[in-house]
Amino acid sequence: MKKGLIVRHVPYEGIAGFREPIEAAGYDLDRFDVTDPGFWQLDLNAPDLVILMGGPMGVYELGAHPWICCEVDRLARRIERGLPTLGVCLGAQMIAAAMGAEVYPGPVKEVGFHPVTVHSDSPVRHVADVPVLHWHGDTFALPDNVELLASSDAYPHQAFRRGPELLALQFHAEMGEDSRFESWLESGADYAVQAGTSVERLRAEHAALGPAAAAAGRAMIGEWLGGL
Repeated sequence: MKKGLIVRHVPYEGIAGFREPIEAAGYDLDRFDVTDPGFWQLDLNAPDLVILMGGPMGVYELGAHPWICCEVDRLARRIERGLPTLGVCLGAQMIAAAMGAEVYPGPVKEVGFHPVTVHSDSPVRHVADVPVLHWHGDTFALPDNVELLASSDAYPHQAFRRGPELLALQFHAEMGEDSRFESWLESGADYAVQAGTSVERLRAEHAALGPAAAAAGRAMIGEWLGGL
């Protein structure tokens, strides 16, 4: 069986709805938290698939999170080898940094469910016109030699790919049916208010829009994995 590794930056941001299509594609999944003592020895080239999830920290916050340099360096070596890699939110920003692009604070905090504009006939087309969850305030320059796949009004770089093996998603199409969303609301209540929304509104959006978002996310990842 193929091996998949989830790199988790905070306990409440797992692969959620992406688990089903990844396991259906034949991957036996393991998980490593960046706070685990053995993270410094982790070989990111070993798994058949690496999935980098989100987190509230910034790629540029190296002093507060020393593991970031370790992750970016090892991720760069994986990307150079053309090994299948998926990044979500912070994970997408990590991929951009590992490819030499700048990651920096964006113009606004983008939080809530809304659709992205899809630019090409890629697996990301499954989320076209589907409100998906956004929860970030950072962005990145587009790395060299990649294809831009999606944008939003506030953030032009919402998704990109390089060949069939690399997919970076700024938005959270894995979320919509995961009970851990309550942990997001609990830990990010102030952040939501700063973004111009509220816990109550986000909870209502999650209930109304989450199932369709998660279904679109599963279809997207299933097609992407089928093309590896």
